Amino acid sequence: QVQLVESGGGLVQTGGSLRLSCEASGRIDSINFMGWYRQAPGKQRELVARITSGGSTNYADFVKGRSTISRDNAKNTVYLQMNSLKVEDTAVYYCNANIRDGDIYYQNFWGQGTQVTVSS
Repeated sequence: QVQLVESGGGLVQTGGSLRLSCEASGRIDSINFMGWYRQAPGKQRELVARITSGGSTNYADFVKGRSTISRDNAKNTVYLQMNSLKVEDTAVYYCNANIRDGDIYYQNFWGQGTQVTVSS
């Protein structure tokens, strides 16, 4: 079975930086896109950034210019470098990946989430 394990969350002051990592492990034949979502208390989960296997990226407007998503295909790992963090970036950040794990179809998998808290 596939697992996604996130790391890198924590407490940071306004204007600070964090780098999130997410490694996929288990029976993995192929990974299509990988990405990061976030969910703040009382709000819906929303896309932060996503990257395809070929390296094409897309970002939510609220992180454009402040964050960079990247991936290491050899390590099945995706990263999110977040700079100039704001209080409103406080949320649980979830890793998401579209993976083919021995089946003919790709499925979406989620990590357990990592808390990011930005203090003023």
